[in-house]
Amino acid sequence: MEAFYKEYGLVRQHLDSYNRFIDYLLPEIIRDFKRIQINENTVVEIKDYSIGEVPLAKDVDVGEKEVTPIKCRLRNLTYSVPLYIEVSISNLPKTYKFKLADIPVMLKSKIDPLSKLSDEELVKLGEDPKDPGGYFIINGSERIVVAQEELASNNILVDKVEEGSAVTHVAKVISTAKGRRSQLIIERRKDGIFYANLRGIRIPAVILMAALGLTSEADITTAVSLDPEVQSYLLPSILQAQPLFPKIEPGEEVDEKELRRKCIEAMLEFIGSRVGVGRTREQRIERANRLLDEYLLPHLGTDSSEETRFKKAIFIAQMINKLIELMLERRGPDDKDHARNKRLKLAGDMFSQLFRFVMTTVYTKEVKQSLLKILSRNKRFELRDLKTLFKQGMLSDKISHAMATGNWPGGRTGVTQILDRTNILSTLSHLRRVVSPLARTQPHIAARELHPSQWGRICPFETPEGQNIGLVKNLALQAQVSVGVPEEIVEKFLYRLGVKPIVEILEEARVKIREGSSLEEYSGWCRVYLNGRLIGYHPDGRELAELIRKKRRNIGRNEEWLLEVNVAYIESKYLKEVFVNCDAGRIRRPLIVVENGKIKLSKEHVNAIRKGRLKFSDLVKKGIIEFLDADEEENAYIALKPEDVTPEHTHVEIFLPSIFSITSCIIPYAEHNQSPRNTYEAAMAKQSLGVYLANFQLRMDSRGHLLHYPQKPLVQTKFLDIIGYNDRPAGQNMIVAILTFTGYNIEDALVMNRSSVDRGLGRSTFFRLYSTTEYRYSGGEEDKLTIPTSDVRGYKG
Repeated sequence: MEAFYKEYGLVRQHLDSYNRFIDYLLPEIIRDFKRIQINENTVVEIKDYSIGEVPLAKDVDVGEKEVTPIKCRLRNLTYSVPLYIEVSISNLPKTYKFKLADIPVMLKSKIDPLSKLSDEELVKLGEDPKDPGGYFIINGSERIVVAQEELASNNILVDKVEEGSAVTHVAKVISTAKGRRSQLIIERRKDGIFYANLRGIRIPAVILMAALGLTSEADITTAVSLDPEVQSYLLPSILQAQPLFPKIEPGEEVDEKELRRKCIEAMLEFIGSRVGVGRTREQRIERANRLLDEYLLPHLGTDSSEETRFKKAIFIAQMINKLIELMLERRGPDDKDHARNKRLKLAGDMFSQLFRFVMTTVYTKEVKQSLLKILSRNKRFELRDLKTLFKQGMLSDKISHAMATGNWPGGRTGVTQILDRTNILSTLSHLRRVVSPLARTQPHIAARELHPSQWGRICPFETPEGQNIGLVKNLALQAQVSVGVPEEIVEKFLYRLGVKPIVEILEEARVKIREGSSLEEYSGWCRVYLNGRLIGYHPDGRELAELIRKKRRNIGRNEEWLLEVNVAYIESKYLKEVFVNCDAGRIRRPLIVVENGKIKLSKEHVNAIRKGRLKFSDLVKKGIIEFLDADEEENAYIALKPEDVTPEHTHVEIFLPSIFSITSCIIPYAEHNQSPRNTYEAAMAKQSLGVYLANFQLRMDSRGHLLHYPQKPLVQTKFLDIIGYNDRPAGQNMIVAILTFTGYNIEDALVMNRSSVDRGLGRSTFFRLYSTTEYRYSGGEEDKLTIPTSDVRGYKG
């Protein structure tokens, strides 16, 4: 336990997410905006970018200078580093380097100088060594980006529709990629026909797949399923679309490429008639192409290449397949509240969304408009025009405003909040909070209830009372959030393990249909999904899942990315599926591996950790401990205690009370309490007064409470030292007795011992900040703050 918290800390999820933004998401966004085409002859291109090594802030007297967090808090500055880009413009010989924006720095992240300092050096800078970081300083205020709980993007969810509707079954997917967000709905209506609903436009699903490149009935049925019974339910949809497929006369020679072109053109014309009513034929086809490329499943790509369109067609085919299996009762409706269908959006993801938005609305728009104005005036662009074109820190105001108000692109509010500094528990609890976007005024009973899949991921007790109950949650103590791995790496890895790509199976299907044979050899194969997308088939899904786990438990050189991958194998009478997840935002938790009834963690390992020869991450790399997400946990049989382990078990819990959160883990004998009492204590512990930070004398908090004589609790749990509560205690041990006192009817009265109060029992100091500004006026006059003398009116001594 101690080794886990020493290495991972309690705010690792925010630090990992922000570091991912700096390392991967920021360069990706800059690449996406690399070229701006102004006109035929003029292109603005970003050649390179760099991030400043030290945080800088504007000072009234000396301009920009290096700052520390404590200076930013005292002088109402933003703790940020400059982002520089080097741009070139057509026909100009030189490149120009300028500051694009000030990027707010997350304290203790990789670009924060504090993360490299020792405790003694932190004290010299006026910082508390026990401060966990994971927050930002914006205009002098400490603000955090609260973790947002959302439905997993790019994941198919199927459900039945209540009777009385023309639709019987529905499949939904929310596709998000590079700032785009689009919902696709596939409906099965009572007449048995499948329709796609995109941006309010209803298109027959078979026509949509044909427009994307599956231009024959055989291609469509094979893409949906290899099972003849499932394929038969496509007949009404295929018959509806048949008139649009090109006719082949008997004995006519067939040019497959030409036939394919005609088919796609006919389908695009049909879609264009729905999206471009009253337009010319060319405009209708252009609109149809734009719908397919930009708005249909953007996470699979937004270009018009055959490969991207093929991926989209296969994805739609899988949505239809899941609907038919739901209709045949081979699978049940998806549970939206299961942890497998949830993802957390952390600081890195939210920053990525914000930065992409300001690049689109400010950088691209301003540069294009300014350059066109200069060209229309001068006809030529010269070096002296560069400074007027690129304003220093042109994105800074938008980023700073969003961080200071919590108002994010897309209309979301409350994304950032002022960090709660009442005590150390309230601070850590705030940093591990998870917020659902659901409306507080609606019941949402299922969403508010505790779900079994949240065991070890979400605290069962710490949630507020009232309308926020169950919608504002807290991470359990050992819960970690996945950082993610690029899909391409994992996809290649799966193909090396024997997964047969869907493209190859479709090619074989075409050949066999021409020969008059069937694909029976693949009928028993297992479908393999990567982040919810079908990538191929494998002859033995159980063997594939075990092989991935074996590789993860014995990683080689440059294979640390495997530790982020989770795999689940699902088998029933009709279904065989392998789900491989490598995306960011999955809540995972560590468990000790059990093999053949033997726990892999030995006493030697524990002793090596105590002596500092091994770290917790070393145990993970050796396959002794592994992080499971909610999907893979469905395949696990977990023992609660080591003595419960049998040969059937796959894992054992590290420490059972780690299912609690920061505030509920301090409750002694929590299992003996009535459940609501634990919830009340989890809320009230955050209101207790104590020493919230060791550097309180150096800070100018707008309000702060300081208890004069804080004490350690007499009865403690194991977590008090781990979370640092005993170093920054809150509250006092008051010895109380329940007595009748005078024997009269006193119900809720408190009788205090006078000598205890005289000695300082419960004594605290409340600090409030009063601020004003000194101004210098024209004519030489200036304001001066001084201590008043007795001759000043209103002097009180």
